[in-house]
Amino acid sequence: MILNDLAAATRARVERKKAQIPLETVKAQAQTLAQQESHFTFPFEQAIAKDDISFICEVKKASPSKGIIAEYFPYLDIAKDYEKAGADCLSVLTETDYFKGEDRFLKEINDTVQIPTIRKDFIIDEYMIYEAKLLGASCVLLIAALLDTETIRQYKSICDDLGLSALVEAHDEAEIAGAIAAGARMIGVNNRNLKDFTVDIHNSTRLRELVPKDILFIAESGIKTADDIQVLRDAGVNGVLIGETLMRSPDKAQMLDMLRGKVR
Repeated sequence: MILNDLAAATRARVERKKAQIPLETVKAQAQTLAQQESHFTFPFEQAIAKDDISFICEVKKASPSKGIIAEYFPYLDIAKDYEKAGADCLSVLTETDYFKGEDRFLKEINDTVQIPTIRKDFIIDEYMIYEAKLLGASCVLLIAALLDTETIRQYKSICDDLGLSALVEAHDEAEIAGAIAAGARMIGVNNRNLKDFTVDIHNSTRLRELVPKDILFIAESGIKTADDIQVLRDAGVNGVLIGETLMRSPDKAQMLDMLRGKVR
């Protein structure tokens, strides 16, 4: 299963980083940065909680299912284009082996744009949460298929102490239940089956019914048209995370307008 391969590659990456900069050092740096903030506003959650459906636009060079998506990858220009087009948040890949992301992409994007970002990676160690804070992220992704409920609860507590939001990703009913039990304030449903890469946006509409309305709900993957957005809006979805559809579009502002239903 690709998720197991991703997790193994991530563990090896984190161990290499720890050999260079120990956990306690990264932890202390992140906590110091958090202490410098007068109060936490959790801007990612604020952006998702607006009245209409919110758009999280992804900065992504490649994926395991599609290979290289953007051979030419001016990530700062892409981020600025998204912001100018009215994106509410950005998702930035930092996974190196399969998605060809880099930590510096996230740091440089956060130094360039004003809208909040999520570190899109396969977090299997608290080290990566402290890193996310230092890279300027407002949110991290916690994947229920990789983490048990108690670990999600612990990682969410670390996020709270750092002023970071946590988006807990689920794929089925059991993972939804675990995310709720862990105290998630945001739950994302991945419409892509990570076993065979098939996509069904109705996975989000079906699972939305299981999530209390006071928990923000985000649909991820396979969202391609304004009709898809309307189906999700009607189901009470608060936000959508869109990657490949936008990354393959030469005019990202026009594509966002189309997804919003402003252009046909």
